[in-house]
Amino acid sequence: MNPFISRQLIYPLQEKFLNRPTFSYLEDLEKTQWYSRLEIKELQLQKLQTLLKTARKHSPWHASRIENSGINFDNLTFDAFKKLPTMTKADVRQHGDEMAWHGVPGGSFRYTTGGSSGQPLIFNFGRYRQASDAAGRIRARRWWGVNVGDPEVYLWGAPVELNKTDLIKVIRDRLLNQLVLNAFEMSPENMSIYLTAIQKFKPKCIYGYASSITLLANFARQKNRQLSLPGLKVVCTTGEPLYPEQRQLISETFNAPVANEFGSRDIGFTAHENSHQQMLLMSESILLEILDHQGNQVIAGETGEAVMTGLCSEAQPFIRYRTGDMVKLSPDFDKDGRGLHVIEDIAGRNTDFLIHSNGAIVHALAVIYILRETAGVEQFKIIQHAINEFEVQIVTNPFWNPASSKTIEEKFKSRFGGECNTHIQLVNKIPPEASGKIRQVVSKVPPQF
Repeated sequence: MNPFISRQLIYPLQEKFLNRPTFSYLEDLEKTQWYSRLEIKELQLQKLQTLLKTARKHSPWHASRIENSGINFDNLTFDAFKKLPTMTKADVRQHGDEMAWHGVPGGSFRYTTGGSSGQPLIFNFGRYRQASDAAGRIRARRWWGVNVGDPEVYLWGAPVELNKTDLIKVIRDRLLNQLVLNAFEMSPENMSIYLTAIQKFKPKCIYGYASSITLLANFARQKNRQLSLPGLKVVCTTGEPLYPEQRQLISETFNAPVANEFGSRDIGFTAHENSHQQMLLMSESILLEILDHQGNQVIAGETGEAVMTGLCSEAQPFIRYRTGDMVKLSPDFDKDGRGLHVIEDIAGRNTDFLIHSNGAIVHALAVIYILRETAGVEQFKIIQHAINEFEVQIVTNPFWNPASSKTIEEKFKSRFGGECNTHIQLVNKIPPEASGKIRQVVSKVPPQF
């Protein structure tokens, strides 16, 4: 598809059909990014006031907390806002239905995510939140010279993408100039096919899990596959920490700069690197606080927990939400002159790969989704001890059904083959790693190709 037609006609029609204000919000973002830091803060305060009023009116759980905080809406300040207690993932799990605005214009949509701690989370989001994510990502791509409709390769694996393989999905991808490659099936044979497909597609952007793109780049290097992609502007990584050696390998293999993004399903698209490798916060959509263990604000340059308020999350407000991610805010400004806040360091999420008996390399999310969507699973950890030998530790809640063990075993066999042995252990607690985080997936089988 001609990029101009995709950009000016196809994509806008899709967003209009879905009732998402993506392009009007994008137009705003293109202007507000050049606001001064003070103007950005004033904009955040205006949006925060609107969000709190909406939550007080439509979200009973939030309404009670807002009323008890004694916040004065007529003279709202950031200091006054901090009177409101923080919320946690446990609050979302226990009170999510009381938080949601089910009558939100455009409708609300249910989503399940595991987050970085291995604890499944169910929440609702609306059209405004979808639009803010899409518009923020489009703007960030433009920092790199990539626009809507330009050819993009997605090395991706979320079930919503993998299951919709019907004719409509195929046509949509072609009309939007998107090539989707399955990150859950990274066998040597598939990776060879992927490299050929990328070379033929001639993308301006490659986007995917940091570990999956690293794996593909390492395979290309080992097989001495030389890629010629003169139109490639940037490789965007997501979902996991991007380590310096990974950045170098990817950049050298694809002969393009690498830009990492930061976000989550629950809070949304949060930050993206500019051409100076500065991680810029989507300040118009996310209000970020960084707190110490006592709940006090830390100064720029010090590490603390990222506590976020999704300013576009009215369908189910995330207000002063403890993400569990450790973040350091930079005292610096964007080197290109934007007023967006700069994040200096992120201790993000890390996942492992699992190995199929046929040699295929399976992304951790392929099995995380199995546990994530099983009722009664409060927390989990998956350990691959050997080929076809998996240990699954599960902390259950009252919604657990003993018959689910058999279902989980069957789904593992479906993913890894009939010889797969899955040993399920119901435990009271899953201890964290030395780092303080719980690794959802651990593989003791090294990949080989």
